[in-house]
Amino acid sequence: MPTEPHNLSNPSREADMSIFKQPPNAPTTTAPERPPIRLDTPPAANAEGGTSVIAPGMKIVGDVETSGILKIEGTVQGSIRGARQVMLGRSGLIQGDVHAEEVILGGRVVGTVTATERVEIQANSVIEGDVHTRSIVVFEGGTLNGNVRMDMAGAKGATSTQVTPLRNVGGAD
Repeated sequence: MPTEPHNLSNPSREADMSIFKQPPNAPTTTAPERPPIRLDTPPAANAEGGTSVIAPGMKIVGDVETSGILKIEGTVQGSIRGARQVMLGRSGLIQGDVHAEEVILGGRVVGTVTATERVEIQANSVIEGDVHTRSIVVFEGGTLNGNVRMDMAGAKGATSTQVTPLRNVGGAD
């Protein structure tokens, strides 16, 4: 079936082929009107919180309070409170107390660490201060210079448990 060559010199033909022009009877649409955004009011608080990052080279002087996850690769000189999870990277430094549900430490902390659920001390991390938690994991190479308290009296639903060592260290029986 032979095809007819298109005559591009015919202006009416060009108008029919245009993909950018709407037919003359097409209804015009407008974008729905959005309410104005107020910049002087704080955003609504999210129950879970978000993720906040203190990047390498960044230094916070003062207390930090959050309900979400806090990742620290820089330096915090002050207390950290209310976080669901605090993750301290290898290059991170906290000079102050930490209060959170879960604390994962890969850097250096000078202060007391309190976690209602769990503390993880990774290899090459250094903690100079006491740890209060229900559960603690210390990887080989992690250093803890302080006391560990695991009864967490006052933590929601916590009960005090007597810990009995499986064997005596140092050869004494």
